[in-house]
Amino acid sequence: MIHTNMKLPPTSWRVDRSTDPEINKKIREHTVERLSLFKHADKDVITEQIHKLDSEWDTERFLEANAATLVVATSFAALTKSKYWSLLSLTAGAFLLQHALQGWCPPVPIIRRMGVRTAEEINQEKMALKLLRRDFTKSRLTTTNRILKKAEKH
Repeated sequence: MIHTNMKLPPTSWRVDRSTDPEINKKIREHTVERLSLFKHADKDVITEQIHKLDSEWDTERFLEANAATLVVATSFAALTKSKYWSLLSLTAGAFLLQHALQGWCPPVPIIRRMGVRTAEEINQEKMALKLLRRDFTKSRLTTTNRILKKAEKH
């Protein structure tokens, strides 16, 4: 475990904090719209959606997979074509380090504009679906927006 005196943002909201508020708003609105589709669904349908969310790629996985692909491809090109290809591997590594520390790197705004959510955002939708499924309460919350707000507090 790395301990440092540097002020780094908490892992759970570092991407959200560094994303354009309009993009965050659109992602949240899309989540509320999707939740509204399940407002009156039966438990089995909601459970199926929760399982689908378990396989949704979050920003971390998306960024890591793309960076790893770039590193492998450019390393191979550096070995077979020109050593200058290794500069792209170096860039990808620098971006990953920057992202790990700050929650931001140049590809993140693009990934977020594509609608790729953070693990926290995906987990909030799963929590909201569990609330709709009445896992934690017998009372019925009235709007999907209120349900998501309650999930965001967990």
